[in-house]
Parts: sequence; C-alpha cells; structure tokens
Amino acid sequence: MMRWWTTALIGFALLTGGAQARDADAAGKRGWIASWGSAQMIAEGDNALPADRAGNITLRQIVRLSAGGDRIRLRLSNAFGTRPLAIGAAHVAYAPTVGSPQIRGGVRLTFAGQPTAVIPAGAEIYADAAALPVTPGADLAISLYLPEPATPQTGHPGARGTGFALAGNHVGDATLAGAAPITRWYAIADVEVSGPATRGTIVAIGDSITDGYGVAPNSNTRWTDIFAARLRGSPATRGIGLINAGIGGNRVLLDGLGPNLLARFDRDVIARSGVRWAIVLEGINDIGVLTREAPATPAQHAALVAEVTAGFTQLVARAHAHGIKVIGGTIMPFGGNDYYHPAAASEADRQAINAFIRNSGTFDAVIDFDRVMRDPAHPERLAPALDSGDHLHPSAAGYRVMAEAVPLSLFDTAAIVTKPALGDAARADVGSARDDCPAIALTFDDIPAHGPLAPGETRRDVIGKITAALAKAKAPAFGFLNAGFGLDDPADAAQAIAAWRAAGLPLGNHTFSHGNLDQVGAAAFAADVARNEAPLAAAAKGSDWHWFRYPFLSEGSTPAVRDAARADLKARGYRAAAVTMSFGDYAWNPPYAACAAKRDMAGIARLETSFLADARADALAARARAKAQLGRDVPYVLLMHVGSFDAHMLPRLLTLYSALGFRFTTLAEAEADPYYAAAVDLALPGPTPSLSGPPGGATLAGPPAGLCS
Repeated sequence: MMRWWTTALIGFALLTGGAQARDADAAGKRGWIASWGSAQMIAEGDNALPADRAGNITLRQIVRLSAGGDRIRLRLSNAFGTRPLAIGAAHVAYAPTVGSPQIRGGVRLTFAGQPTAVIPAGAEIYADAAALPVTPGADLAISLYLPEPATPQTGHPGARGTGFALAGNHVGDATLAGAAPITRWYAIADVEVSGPATRGTIVAIGDSITDGYGVAPNSNTRWTDIFAARLRGSPATRGIGLINAGIGGNRVLLDGLGPNLLARFDRDVIARSGVRWAIVLEGINDIGVLTREAPATPAQHAALVAEVTAGFTQLVARAHAHGIKVIGGTIMPFGGNDYYHPAAASEADRQAINAFIRNSGTFDAVIDFDRVMRDPAHPERLAPALDSGDHLHPSAAGYRVMAEAVPLSLFDTAAIVTKPALGDAARADVGSARDDCPAIALTFDDIPAHGPLAPGETRRDVIGKITAALAKAKAPAFGFLNAGFGLDDPADAAQAIAAWRAAGLPLGNHTFSHGNLDQVGAAAFAADVARNEAPLAAAAKGSDWHWFRYPFLSEGSTPAVRDAARADLKARGYRAAAVTMSFGDYAWNPPYAACAAKRDMAGIARLETSFLADARADALAARARAKAQLGRDVPYVLLMHVGSFDAHMLPRLLTLYSALGFRFTTLAEAEADPYYAAAVDLALPGPTPSLSGPPGGATLAGPPAGLCS
C-alpha cells in the first residue's frame, strides 16, 4: 500500500504541475497533446457499474484516437471519488475490431516505474509514457484491473460504444472470453500522444449535441468524430488532436447531468495537454430548463440571457490567460421539442444569446451552427432532414452537416497569427454577422449534359438532384444551354432541359457545341452562338435568355478577336455572365463515374473530401482577391456544371457556402454590381472581369490522381 500511495502522489504532482509541466516529457522534452478524452462526472444510477462488477474486475474500454504519435500516455481519473482508487494493473493495445474485446500487441503500463498505483480521492494521475506508435484515427483498447470498487465511480456515460468487463485480472489477455458488455467509460480521462507531427489539440465542449446523443453504437459518427476525420484528411491539420468534452444535459450556469460548464471548464479544457483551441456549444439546456415546468417572468428571461453571456465572457477570459483561442458555436433551434416545449420567449432568449455570440467580439471566431441547421421556412426549428425527430438533437445527416460547417482554416497552424488578426480572419471565414454577408450567384454550364454518368443514372436524374438541392436551400441558379450536347440520347437530353425549366430556373446561351474562341476564331464562334439560339429560345420561352456564358474557354489570343466576339454578342442583345469563382468542379465527374461503377465507396469518400476542400479554398481565395484588388467583396458568380458528381455533392456544397457566411443571389442581382459593368455592357472595352490577378489563387489539389482508373 505504501508503494501505491507513493506512486499516486508522484502522479498527482505531475498532474498539478500545470499545463506547461505536462506538455514536455521529463526525459525527451517531446510535446504531448491530448488525442482522446472525455468529460468526467459521477457515474451513478444506471450509469454506474453494478455492485457485483465494480471490484476485482478487468475493464477493457475502446477509444478512437484523433491524432497519432510514436508514444502515448494515459491519464486516469478518480475526480469524483471520495476514497482512493487502486489500479492493480493497466495495459494498452491496438483494437483491431470495434465492438470486440480482442486486442493486438500492446504494452503494460507503469506508474513511476511501478505496475500499480492508487489515485487519491478527487485526483487524476498519469501512467508513464509508453512506446506504442499509433496512427491518426487508430482504435485503442485500454484495459484496467480494479481490485476494489470506486466510491463513487468516476466516468462518462456517453461512450456510444461497447466495452467489456470480466472478473479477475486479465488486462493482457488477447481476448476476454465470457466478458460482459459495458456501454460507459470508467476512470479513463485522456490518451495523449507525442511525436514530431503533433500540432496542438482542439477541445469541443458542450452538451448532448456534442456528446453525440442518438448516434448508432460503435459507429463513431458524432459531429466531432466526423470533424476529426476531416482534420486527418488535410495535411495542414493532420497533426491536431480533437477531444469531445460533451455531457448530455449540461448547462452553462447550473449543475444537472454533470457539473456546469463554468465549473468544469478548467479541468475539461485548460488542464489538458497541448490545447490551443476550444469550441463552445452550450446554452440550449439553460434556455429549455427555465420554462420546462412553468412559465418564466420577463425578468427571469432577461436574467438568463445576461448570466449565460457573462458566463461565456468568463470562459473566454480564462482560456485567453492560457493562450487558448475560443470559438463560439451558435445555439441551434429546438422549436417543437416536447421535453422543453419552447415558446416565443425561449426563442427570443436563443436569438439574443446567438446575437451575442455572433456580434459581441468576445469569441475569437464563430461557427454558425444555427444558420446551417435551421429550417429556412421555420427558422425556430431544425431542418427536417437534419432533425433526429425530437426537434432538438440532430439526425445522422445533421451531425455531418455540423462537422462540415467547421472551417479547417481556423486550425491551420501554419497560418496562426495574433488574436485580433485571427478573429478577423476567422469571422471572414465563417461569415460572422460583423461582415456584410458576401453573395454567390450559382450558374451551371453544359445543360443538358456534362461528363460521364454513374451506373443507372440519366441526365434527367442529374438535373432532378441539382434542382431539388437548390430548392431545399432556397438558392436561385442560372443555367447555360449547349444544344449540341446530349445528342447520344435526345429523349433524355430533352427531359433534362425540361426538368431545369420546370423548376423555374432560367437558361442562357453557351453556344451549340462548346467551341473555343481562341481556336475557332470570331466568325465560327459567332455562328455557333447563333446556331444555339433557336433551341434555346424554345426551351427558355417566357424568360430572358440573353445571357451569354463568357469569357468562355478563351477570350481570344488578340484584342481584335476578343473585341469582334464582344461586338457580335452586343449586336445580338446579350449580356455576359462573367465568372469570379470556380474550383474546377467538372474534374470530379469522370473519377466519380468510375468509382461508382466499381462500387468503390472509399474512393468516393476521397472524392467528396477533396471536392469540398477545394471549394472552400477557392471561395476564401476569391474573397481575398476581391479585397486586395477592390477593397471589398463583390457578389461572386460561381461556375458549376450539371455533372453526376456535382449533383451528388450539391447539398453539401451549399451547406459549406452557408457555413462560410455566403448568401445566395441571382445572376442579375450579382452582375448589377459596378464591378461587372464590362460584362453587362459589351460595348465597353474588355476584358470581361474575372478577379484574376493578385494575390495568387488558392492551391487547389483537384481530385486524387488515378482514382478508380
């Protein structure tokens, strides 16, 4: 017992030595970051281990790491215990199959060189560092032998996965035959990693929405899980850890299920190793509980808003004192929820707190979850497709939308600058209400056909998916017809064009056969424009079709060619639909068709990730060019195509642009901006405006080379 107490005190001293002491290993001086962790609370009632399984027990608990490294260390917790907790043995290993007690390889852990330890009541301790290389996203099995029950138990109920319990000491066994499943975590607080690529940790702290209420067991599909996968997918953020510190039912101000946010912020955020950022998403339970049992007075509503916003101010000040940047998440709608049954006063509270988050300047950046999750027709409610059904928690699709709403650029450690500059850049990235919301006009080229199709898909299907996504997002769009396309299946092409028009969307001229002005010359180019007019006029009957997609492939190698083409278009009564934003979306359509034919879902997932990454990078680069050249945003005109992968990705792409703070506008409204004067009036000298020029464009990766070829 004396050996256990000595070990415990050494571990406790390591923990209480502060973040700086823990961030460097005593021997190698290698930095540590948290790669997995959970928010600790009392495990009682149904969340506790039964009395007959609380002592003389091996617990094998499976966790998914975010960042990787060449060494790991474990932090164990008895934070809510009222007497010492003995650790009789500890072991970590690779978990080859989630939901299974089997392990591969691994090492036994020590504590100050000893195989056992005691964690004092209310304390947490580290195990010694272990040489166990782990990759980003690896599943790790943590096996603990507890000789005696904890009193009370410390843990986290929201494991959303299966662990295992077996009587006796079996920490190193390759499997646990006869083990009973458990669905909570106990005594484990953090897994930290060290390695040359580690670059800091993000803590997402919040309530059940962050904790992942409703996700399927062992699926790792919380919004934080999906966001962690996005971090791993980008070279700029692959070395960043992500910790989920959500607690179901948690509140900013008052205890409930777990300690309140103000009480736990130091342990769950500041005390963790390597933390550089915190994402705070809380407040919905504070608002809901206020009126759950009985109406509240106007004074009580006002007091709640004042206290929650003051609490946020306190959290940010405490985080800044430790060099941690805090990103505020707006509170999402919960209208129609039967548990809280919010009325108008509660919605007003939510709006007031969200206005503070967006506009006060308290936070270093803002992620507008409210904007991307609400139903545009009923903004006090979640969008139906993103609602789990209880009108408070997101569906699986909703959690994905949340994850995709977080800009990776906020965490690009190569671009981290001072706090004021980060705040300005971040707000530009996520569209804080401090900026005028920049606008995008969506335009789609090559109607009725672009690129190869996925198996079983028609051009009519592609147009149908695109128009449905536009309608759901309430996003106007303008299409451009190449009547010479789709002639391999004229019936399908005609149905695709009709579907575009049936959706109420206008059409313009993109020439009959997509010729290149620089190659065919002004006369042949003008003839191709004219050839397209009769089928265009018939398809676009009742609308103004005198918009021309231009510049288009090339404006001509000489000013004379360009001016001749412009003069012909002017004589025919056209305005030019200039392009100021394009990330080469068309390049993803061929590999998508190939991957779909092979049913290569991993390949399609890589295409999805790269498509959204390039779209985000190009949007931010376009804004940077506009501000550098003009000192302001312009309404941007985005070039898209009616391709198979475009149709597949459009809902997520529109969500991305909304999360970046863009609103959607019409082509006519966008090009009414003075910047586009030389496009709208082709009598003016060219070239057509395009935002080309300094600063240089974003480095776009395009689709992964050779994928599914």
